Amino acid sequence: MGKKVGVSQEEKNLSYYKFFERPMAEIPEEKLALLEGQGDRKPGVPFEKRNLYLAGDDEAYCQSGYGVHEDGTGYVCNTTYMPGVTGEMLDWWFPWHSVGSDLRYKIWDPEDHCFARADRPDYVCDPLVPMREKTWGVNHYIMEDIGPGFEFLKLCFKSPADFGYDSAIVGSKACESLVCAIGEGSCAAAMTHKWYPCEGGVMFCSRFWIGFKMEQGVMKKALPEGVKVPEIVTKSLFAHNIKEFSNLAAILPEVYAQNKDSF
Repeated sequence: MGKKVGVSQEEKNLSYYKFFERPMAEIPEEKLALLEGQGDRKPGVPFEKRNLYLAGDDEAYCQSGYGVHEDGTGYVCNTTYMPGVTGEMLDWWFPWHSVGSDLRYKIWDPEDHCFARADRPDYVCDPLVPMREKTWGVNHYIMEDIGPGFEFLKLCFKSPADFGYDSAIVGSKACESLVCAIGEGSCAAAMTHKWYPCEGGVMFCSRFWIGFKMEQGVMKKALPEGVKVPEIVTKSLFAHNIKEFSNLAAILPEVYAQNKDSF
């Protein structure tokens, strides 16, 4: 395991510091095998067909893995079974970790996360805003390491409709709820995490489309013709994703039980 990020004495005094101290959850062997290129390398669902993913009709495409499409854009896919987790917990987690102490983001991945700060904490903390809408129209300013070293990122969270999804799919059997965002950093990307209940917990499905940006409300390819996203970029993001969500699955039920009323 790697070296953990620094914490202040103030953070050490918080009740959830114990989650930072714990060893990180082990990544399943089958995910590590996928990281090393073993298994079926199906292409990711194209961005313009993203509603297939939301509706659970993307069986022909990659469910867990990474790669680069012929047009040069990259994809990262991960499916994580989270036992003991509910959709309510996940609706709470994404806004909760963006306000308050930086430790909230650090406990998610103590080795790679430094902070995540919402630019509209008044909106996020407003009890009148429904929990699943608390990320809509909010930017998260983040410092984390997703492979090449620590980097400052901006995640511009959107409502499903503003992301281009069919809102009628949200709340269905294949998508209880979700968060979606456009990432601004060294490599522009679009991201969605959706989840739905399954026996004993939830299935959590992540998709990243690397090389896309939003201009004047329209999503478009951000890469010049002939340029390809290096595969190491997609591999590094997949490695980070399987690490952070394995750990979140392990800690979230307890974190939620102890902090759900202290937004």
